[in-house]
Amino acid sequence: MKLVIIGGGAGGATAAARARRLDEHAEIVLFERGEHVSYAHCGLPYYIGGVIQNREALLASTPERFKNRYRVDVRTRTEVKRILRGEKAVEVLELDTGRVYREGYDKLILSPGSSPIMLPIDGVDLDGIFSLRNLSDADKVVRFINERNPQRALVVGAGFIGLELVENLRHRGMEVTLVEMLDQVLPAMDVEMAKTIESELKRNGVNLMLNEQVVKFEREGEAIAVQLKSGRKIEVDMVMLGVGIKPNTELAVSAGLEIGSCGGIKVNKFLQTSDPDIYAIGDAVEVPHFVTGEPVLVPLAGPANKQARIAVDNIYGRMVEYRGVLGTAIVKVFNIVAATTGVNEKALKRLGIRYEKCYLHPYSHATYYPGSTQMTIKLLFSPEDGRIFGAQIVGDEGVDKRIDVLATAILAGMSVDDLTHLELAYAPQFGTAKDAVNIAGYVASNIYTGDAPTACWDEIERMQDDSVVILDVRTQEETILGKHPNAINIPLERLRAQLHELPKDKPIYTYCTVGLRGYIAARILVQNGFNAKNLSGGFRMLSRLLPSKDLEQH
Repeated sequence: MKLVIIGGGAGGATAAARARRLDEHAEIVLFERGEHVSYAHCGLPYYIGGVIQNREALLASTPERFKNRYRVDVRTRTEVKRILRGEKAVEVLELDTGRVYREGYDKLILSPGSSPIMLPIDGVDLDGIFSLRNLSDADKVVRFINERNPQRALVVGAGFIGLELVENLRHRGMEVTLVEMLDQVLPAMDVEMAKTIESELKRNGVNLMLNEQVVKFEREGEAIAVQLKSGRKIEVDMVMLGVGIKPNTELAVSAGLEIGSCGGIKVNKFLQTSDPDIYAIGDAVEVPHFVTGEPVLVPLAGPANKQARIAVDNIYGRMVEYRGVLGTAIVKVFNIVAATTGVNEKALKRLGIRYEKCYLHPYSHATYYPGSTQMTIKLLFSPEDGRIFGAQIVGDEGVDKRIDVLATAILAGMSVDDLTHLELAYAPQFGTAKDAVNIAGYVASNIYTGDAPTACWDEIERMQDDSVVILDVRTQEETILGKHPNAINIPLERLRAQLHELPKDKPIYTYCTVGLRGYIAARILVQNGFNAKNLSGGFRMLSRLLPSKDLEQH
């Protein structure tokens, strides 16, 4: 067996190591057009920011280590120019010498990765404007910062990498402007969950510009002048482009391999391309979403590693199916952690899938033990069978382990009721007796079973209508910090005594701070003949979405 692998990133390197473990006698050749293989791409923003100071720590392996440990022939600075399917060979260019030669294969794995999208605008190639694809790009940025000492930076694009770059450039002491063409940061999350991240950026001195686009870069003296679509103009010393990535499919296209509807290499459930001797993995492949089944491009290291193992297993006849991708991801933005898994609400709406949702604000661990922090969880689930579609969490401590539990639950096909039965580790330092995930299950199950008629923040327009009653069941002292302008205040403890003051011919929307007292109030009202709904997530969610001018403060 001769296995040729194209691309030495997360997928390619994992495939090479797995192949050697399965076959001690195979000839394995790995081509990489860059200088490095198997490096920590996700650590690059932190290397730029000086958080990771030891550059060598980013190198998970080297060509020499691969040769000594796995007997893999790694050829860096070597670009595969063509796949000659009829001859079962690849045409290769040595970038340093210009030599062109052919290498045969029995099986071929494509792991070409992706490339940053470059803005098609004037001046994008000016000195001081960077994209971040690999370790060599990061080296250039670090060298520029060390030599030029820039004080003002622009980051274009507010996805995961863009947000990490913002934090790390601030860590280097720069003034940072973040430009995003959409109306929110972190498009993988829903708009109301992104609000907390936006507030955190502003708290840390970031100049955030949403609904804005760069249309031109110009050199003005030592500075880069940035012309924006709105007509505004800003001057900076350096620019980091993070507007997205595109799959590297050129080789596959030129070889006549089938390309999918999302523009990635099309593969079957065994990760074979339209040529059964060629497999494809990583950023460049189009795979089904586990929840919806629709083809998606998900450029994450975790899926690439899993696909690499499965592809090699299938080359050796094990017939392992790739189940699909969840897109589980997490990012730290200063003191906030944001995570997502499964499908977001925007995708469910686009696909026309019926869903329910709920919000809750549980604590990371027992509040009587020092250091407990509050998080916000959004859970999306099926109204038919309670199956979990997706989850998003924003907070600090404990976000990572909750999103991992929920990702596991989705893969297992669990329902919101199943979450209530999970027995999770508890001690005051680590959680609560009813963990945040259990509470999410309870809240969602109450909606699913009809025990808790619920409204969400996006019904706010209906709530402002005079035909409804908005009931604030917090204490009068709590309302001083703000309340819905049309709300009447009856604290929960006095509600039963004042039921006669409420109409039975109008819908009543109850709310408290986070949702628990509002839920109790709604249960009291429903059982006394009122048409009541509780506002999921309470005033905390409402205050994020309504402009402060629309919230009464006393």
